[in-house]
Amino acid sequence: MTGIRPKLLVVEDDAGLQAQLKWAYEDFDVLVAGDRASALALLRAESPDVVTLDLGLPPDPDGVSEGFAVLDEIMALKPDTKVIVASGHGARESALQAIARGAYDFYQKPVDIDALGLIVRRALQLYRLEDENRRLAAKVEKDEKVLGRMITAAPEMVRVARTIERVANTNVSVMLLGASGTGKELLARGLHDASDRAKGEFVAINCAAIPENLLESELFGHEKGAFTGAVKTTPGKIEQAGGGTLFLDEVGDIPLQLQVKLLRFLQERVIERVGSRESIPVDTRIVCATHQDLETMIADGRFREDLYYRLAEIVVKIPSLAERPGDATLLAKAFLNRYAKEMNPRVRGFASDALAAIDAWAWPGNVRELENRVKRAVIMADEKLVCAADLDLTGPDEQVIKALNLKTAREQADRKVIRHALARSEGNISSTAKMLGISRPTLYDLLKQYDLQP
Repeated sequence: MTGIRPKLLVVEDDAGLQAQLKWAYEDFDVLVAGDRASALALLRAESPDVVTLDLGLPPDPDGVSEGFAVLDEIMALKPDTKVIVASGHGARESALQAIARGAYDFYQKPVDIDALGLIVRRALQLYRLEDENRRLAAKVEKDEKVLGRMITAAPEMVRVARTIERVANTNVSVMLLGASGTGKELLARGLHDASDRAKGEFVAINCAAIPENLLESELFGHEKGAFTGAVKTTPGKIEQAGGGTLFLDEVGDIPLQLQVKLLRFLQERVIERVGSRESIPVDTRIVCATHQDLETMIADGRFREDLYYRLAEIVVKIPSLAERPGDATLLAKAFLNRYAKEMNPRVRGFASDALAAIDAWAWPGNVRELENRVKRAVIMADEKLVCAADLDLTGPDEQVIKALNLKTAREQADRKVIRHALARSEGNISSTAKMLGISRPTLYDLLKQYDLQP
């Protein structure tokens, strides 16, 4: 926030160097600690943006064990903090180990105040950028949700959500029409949650996933001994959803014989379990969905017209992801934030080529395909930013090629060359800059721009 100075925690046991560093960072709110206990106490109380950490701390001032213990605890307590470690002990090995444990950067003693100041300010810039991304992501989670669950900014989906909200507190049957992966079950749950049946059960069943000879007992239940394997009386899904909502996904796959029994329930609101003649009254609301053309099925005699009109008192057509401008990127960021927390906290966001590919892809599998690609990419990503290759969106697809404009292509080339140079120089900044034919400050700027680690 404007007017609030950034916080820098200096963990250093040399009193003279403490004073020198405190003087050098007068535009920071500088906190000083000389050992592990005081450093962690300040970390918890003040939540600094950046930490400079001397690895040689008491009781091991000539080694690195205590410093690494502090680094590990900082990463466990405040993993977003940018930690810059310093040591004169086995500099290269310590640097590699520190970066592997989560440090932002490394510098070797004796301290060059100007060089360290550059690293500290770059670390602060990255911290602020990531913090802004976190706040924007939280705002997306809060502001871009409809029906309490679905994330969207597309007018087409907002209209769908508003329609569902308007019919939620009625008892009309709702049919959701849309391709696989468009979020039909999520919308059905949203309808249930927005209705006066929200305290009842929401029960979902995929009619296409259950063998035809078992679907009747799944829906209507069965009595003990009704068929081989029926060792006890079992209520069906319709009964389980009593007082709540039953979601019939892929309703077009219900066989004709069973359609008659479902129609009777919708007309009379009573059921008979398989193997019984007892009528059981059940108060269940039906919401159904399908990707099939039911009108064609009616014309072909594969779906009952009278059942269709009972199920389709309100029909809601769900647009595909390709028909929802901007939603692919919005959803991708939400999925990345969710799965990074669970599976790979190192991942912070998407590289520019990934965002371009996400925008350009046709998403034939809709939201389900997008979620699966992002989840896999987060797990497999080696860098902090997920790239198009991690999403497996770098093939010969013409749409992706169109998205890869000249600026994006240059960025990809820069990343590749810088990574190769860093590898060949074993992370040495001076050697890498010389190899690339650029100055050290320019290399630092590129490393920051592409979020690469030396």
